[in-house]
Amino acid sequence: MPLIDLSSPVDATFWEPDPVVHQAMTPAEGARHMSAEMREHLGLEFDPAVLPGGEFLNNDTFTLTAHTGTHVDAPSHYGSKAAYGTPRTIDQMPLDWFCRPGVLLDLRDAETGAVGADVIERALDEIGHRPEPLDIVLLNTGAARHLGTPKYFSDFVGLDASAVHLLLDFGVRVIGTDAFSLDAPFGDIIERYNATGDAGVLWPAHMVGREREYCQIERLGNLDALPRPFGFQVMCFPVKLADAGAGWARAVALVDGTVDGAAD
Repeated sequence: MPLIDLSSPVDATFWEPDPVVHQAMTPAEGARHMSAEMREHLGLEFDPAVLPGGEFLNNDTFTLTAHTGTHVDAPSHYGSKAAYGTPRTIDQMPLDWFCRPGVLLDLRDAETGAVGADVIERALDEIGHRPEPLDIVLLNTGAARHLGTPKYFSDFVGLDASAVHLLLDFGVRVIGTDAFSLDAPFGDIIERYNATGDAGVLWPAHMVGREREYCQIERLGNLDALPRPFGFQVMCFPVKLADAGAGWARAVALVDGTVDGAAD
């Protein structure tokens, strides 16, 4: 069963509002570090020069937010209180939400901003399929083409509250997007709020999470590699970060049959 990687990388060379810091430790530095750690914490003396080439293991330290790269937002990300009780953190979410049949919707023709339930209905009509309860819905907005640049954070399409409610009404509990956010870009949101004074335009997709429990997968990648809009499985288990509002995920699709671009 071929695997298709649906994740975007964590890359310190990418433009990010909160830059990623990558500190690499060479194998030689790792040997010296291990020796120092053994001395400090275990009271052991060890000369790293006796190792072949004076090297042991390399290491990498990344400094980044839990929302960098492909990640799953937990209900606790949306606020401290919810209509359904105390919002759960990412380590509390049921694993079976994150290994389910997938449904891919094409929103690449939509303009920057937020689309409503009518657009989602049309996208579903185009593929002739409706999500089943707990299916994972993926939105291909085309935003991935801007990955690593400032445009990735300003030029994409999100969902309004009606669109999220529609998907949740089908029983969907995980909605994914290749964009920076499931909501519209910040600039679009603030412009519409300043023009209307309507608080309902302020991050409505996230605010729905205070009414109904669901998770978002943001910053997916490679959705164009999926060979069909349904009939595949999605696995996107979040890293178990205790008490966190999000966790990084390596999202993967499992597809029956031969697929161009599939991973080995």
